[in-house]
Amino acid sequence: MSNTKSAFITGAGRRFGLALAHALLDDGYQVIAHYNTSKDGIHELEQRGALAVQANLADLHQVARLISEVKQHTQQLDLLVNNASCFFDNSVVDADIENLSTVLNVHTAAPYLLIRDLQPLLAAAQGSVVNITDIYVDSPSTNYVAYCAAKTGLASLTLAFAKKLAPAVRVNAIQPGPILFLPEHDSEHRQQVLAETPLKLEGGLEPMIATVRFLRDNPFVTGESIKVDGGRALLI
Repeated sequence: MSNTKSAFITGAGRRFGLALAHALLDDGYQVIAHYNTSKDGIHELEQRGALAVQANLADLHQVARLISEVKQHTQQLDLLVNNASCFFDNSVVDADIENLSTVLNVHTAAPYLLIRDLQPLLAAAQGSVVNITDIYVDSPSTNYVAYCAAKTGLASLTLAFAKKLAPAVRVNAIQPGPILFLPEHDSEHRQQVLAETPLKLEGGLEPMIATVRFLRDNPFVTGESIKVDGGRALLI
């Protein structure tokens, strides 16, 4: 069996997922990079040797197919990062009942299936899972009710699977704050968010990557959730 470690990242085509995939390739990992529609970053990863797998995580039948594809690519998995997200506010969710299903499936149901069904591969490597939740798990936003509920579901999965899969597999979470503004965030929004963040910084992606590496490399941490938010959770 190859000594090369393997990692599977959902939502690897853009933003944090893409940056993490590049970082793990730098660390010598065989990266399996999931994407739905964000293909630009996936081309970069494939050029570096990553394996690309496509699925819409809102469709649980596609999630089942995705799991089968991962099993075809590797017999063991050192790291699973449930990063894929859809940041739908109340108006988007309420416009179409399918959007409610999407939010719940992408953030809670799909990670449940991925952890459950990839557990044998993770156990074979004494691997770990890192779930990307949100600081709003602890103090939900009234503008993103379904999103916060779904991320809270993922936080609960983190604790339950940490208990269920120990000692073979460790399961932890990261709660990001304002790490990287979206292009549609105007200057007024950015200034308001930074004013409500004690460290007054847009964190960038490196602190998140460093936290994944910490959770990956520390063999005595499971069931933990680490805020990487510049202190913002203190004020929301």
